[in-house]
Amino acid sequence: MYQLEGWFLWFILFWVVVLVGLFAIGGYFMFRKFLKKLPKDDGKSDMDWEEYYVKQTSHLWSDDQKALLEDLVSPVPELFRDVARHKIAGKIGELALKENADKITQELVIRGYILATPKRDHKFLRKRLAEKQISTAPFESLF
Repeated sequence: MYQLEGWFLWFILFWVVVLVGLFAIGGYFMFRKFLKKLPKDDGKSDMDWEEYYVKQTSHLWSDDQKALLEDLVSPVPELFRDVARHKIAGKIGELALKENADKITQELVIRGYILATPKRDHKFLRKRLAEKQISTAPFESLF
């Protein structure tokens, strides 16, 4: 029988650690997605509600507001950008339906972005709004 020794042993051990790590990371994200797909008490999952809000409010979006949303999600890595955009658009749609809005406004986009994203993303939002000369004063309670 052969015995592993020298550089080949370290190469195999390195790949074992890398593969276990990659499987753990992938499993974590797949499990999170699985949990979001589970139906809640009302029979719909979080993802079902997001899709519902996006479809119900798709006609309310103007090109300017779509461009603003696209600008706000630009720092998200391209691989995850569609998911982030959809989640934020779902929250904006939820706010619009609750308020019976006639159209999606800049104020709704900013509020929806704040509510749909984690706090660590708010620093970028403040910076981007300052670049666009949009005051964050009306939204301070949401930060």
